[in-house]
Amino acid sequence: MADSTASASSEAAKSAPKPQNPALKMMGLPNFRFKLPSRNWMIFLTITGSFTAALIYDRREKRRAQQKWCNLVAHISKESLPVEETRRKLTVFLAAPPGDGIRSAREHFKEYVKPILVAAALDYNVIEGRREGDIRAKFAEEIRKQRRKSGEVSAGIIGDEEKSTEDVIAEARKAIGVREEPGPRGDLVIGRHTWKEYVRGLHEGWLGPIDPPVSAESQPALEEPQVPAAEVPANTEEQATPAPEQGQAAEKKEEGEEEKKPSKPTGPASAYIAPSDYSGRTLPPSIPQTLDGSAAIPFPHLLGFLNTPIRIYRFLNRRYVADSVGRDVAALVLASHARPYAEGPASSSSDSDSPVDPSLSSSITYEQQSQLEHEEHDWHKSVHKTDDSNPDKEREWLNDVVMDPRIAARMQRYVLSGEEEARAQRIAQGSEYIRGEERPPVVPFWQRVWIKYGYGEDPEVAKRKPIIGNLDEENA
Repeated sequence: MADSTASASSEAAKSAPKPQNPALKMMGLPNFRFKLPSRNWMIFLTITGSFTAALIYDRREKRRAQQKWCNLVAHISKESLPVEETRRKLTVFLAAPPGDGIRSAREHFKEYVKPILVAAALDYNVIEGRREGDIRAKFAEEIRKQRRKSGEVSAGIIGDEEKSTEDVIAEARKAIGVREEPGPRGDLVIGRHTWKEYVRGLHEGWLGPIDPPVSAESQPALEEPQVPAAEVPANTEEQATPAPEQGQAAEKKEEGEEEKKPSKPTGPASAYIAPSDYSGRTLPPSIPQTLDGSAAIPFPHLLGFLNTPIRIYRFLNRRYVADSVGRDVAALVLASHARPYAEGPASSSSDSDSPVDPSLSSSITYEQQSQLEHEEHDWHKSVHKTDDSNPDKEREWLNDVVMDPRIAARMQRYVLSGEEEARAQRIAQGSEYIRGEERPPVVPFWQRVWIKYGYGEDPEVAKRKPIIGNLDEENA
C-alpha cells in the first residue's frame, strides 16, 4: 500500500508543470511549454520548409548568375562617347508564345535579357508580334525599307509612304549631325517560334520583291465590247427614268451601313515570296557580305494543368535559364568573337549571287534549322490545328525552316571567346570585378539592414558627400 502511494506521488510530481519564471509571469506572458509538434505539423513544416529553402537558394543563385554576366559587360557603360554619337543599338524580337499572350514574352525579356542590356548601357529596339506571322511581316518590311534607301527601284510612290516615329527621329538626328556609334549590331530573337519567323522574314526581305505581288483580284478586268442599244420608245424611257435614282439611293444606303460597321482587325500581310521560290531569285545588290549577328534566346514556356510537376521543377531551377540566357546576351553585347553558323557539305554556288539548285540546297543541314528545336515539344496543342477554311495558308510556326545557301552563308552568331569565359569564371569566384574597377568590400547583412531601415549611413555615399570647411573661422 505504501509502495503504491509512493509511486503515485512520484508520477504526479513528474507530470506537474514546471513553474514559470517569475519575471515572465509578472510581465503577463503565458507559460509556454516547448515540445515537438505533432505528426501533421511535422509533415506541413517539412514540405513548406523544403520548398521555401529550394526557392530561396534558386533565386540567390539566379541573382549571382545574372550579376556575373552584368559585371562582364558593365565596362562598356563606363566608356565615354562624343557628343554627336548615340549608343550602339540592338534589335530585340519577341512574340507571344503559342497559346498565350505577349505579356509572358515581355516578362521573360525584362527578367533575363534587359538587366544585361542595362548594365552595358546599350540601346535597343523591340519588334513585337501578337499573332503568328507578325514578326515575319515586320522584319521583312524593315529589310525592304533598307533596300529602298539603298537605291533599289520601287514601283510604288515612296513619298506617300507613311513614316514611323523612328524614321522621323532618325532624319532629325541626321539633320543636326548626330550619328550612331560605330560598331557591330545584332539581333536578339526570343523563343523558337520567333526564331522561325525571323529566318522566314530574313529570306523574304532579301530574296522577295520590294513591291507586293499583284494578286488575281487586284488585276483590272477586261473591258467588254460595247453593243449599241436598240431604240426604245419614248414612253418606255419615261417609265425607266426612276430606276437609276433608286439604284443610287440603295448604293448610298449600303455605303452608310458599311461605314457604321467597325472594321475587323486584319492579320499580318501575306508573304511576298514562297520558300519554294528561293532558288529562282537573285540576291539584291544592296545585301551585305555579312549580315548582323543573331542569337536565339531560350524561352521555356509550358502550359497545361497536367504539366504542373514539370512547371514546378522549372520554377525551382530558373538559375540555369538565367545563366544560359546571360551567356548568349553577353556574347552579343560584347561582339568580340563571331563565327558563321555550322552547316553540312558546302555547295560551289553558295558564294555567288546566281540562282542555286533546289535539290542541292535541300541536302544541306544548317545549324539555324535546329536552333531551340526542343521548345516545340512544349507548345500548346491548339497551335497544331489547321484552318479547314484555308488549308493552304502558310504556318510559320509549324512549317519547317527552309534555308537558302546564300543567306545561310551570310548569317553569323556571336559567341564568347575563351578569354571572356575565363574572366566570367573569375568574376563568379570573386577574384575579379568590373574591368578597371576594384570589388567593393563586403557589407554584412546586419549592417545593410541598419543602413536601409535604421540610422546607419552607407560608406560609399559618405565618400561622395561634400566636405565643408570652417566658414566662420572659429576655433574647433
